[in-house]
Amino acid sequence: MLAAEQDLKTQTKQQLKNKNMQEINPINIMEKFSLFDKQWTPHIIGELNGQYVKLCKLKDDFVWHSHEHEDELFMVFKGTLLMEFRDGRTVEVKEGEILIVPKGVEHRPHTNGEIVFNLLFEPKATLHTGTVESEMTVKELGWI
Repeated sequence: MLAAEQDLKTQTKQQLKNKNMQEINPINIMEKFSLFDKQWTPHIIGELNGQYVKLCKLKDDFVWHSHEHEDELFMVFKGTLLMEFRDGRTVEVKEGEILIVPKGVEHRPHTNGEIVFNLLFEPKATLHTGTVESEMTVKELGWI
């Protein structure tokens, strides 16, 4: 093999390695929670397969909403999340538990007055208030 071909092969391997190995580091979730205080405002901490991993601090009541095309995963890291459904049920989600709300199901997250640390895993296009526009709607999410 010519030296030029070897150099090109080495460069190509390095470019592929750099592309595939960019910033592969663990994310300390509790440290990320310490970076913000605003409630009901999701912050992106990662993305994969067309999905965002988001953190949000929750307190008191949110708006009734649904997501027509997306399921929504809630994972509680601190506190207790209460998820109310239109059929009158309220589901309690404790620390270390997850709840998956299927697409199209109207729901209203709320808390018992404590601040809840919540992780959301959902498609990038998902708006946190679904099709409902309110003073709580955040249209552009930021990374932390």
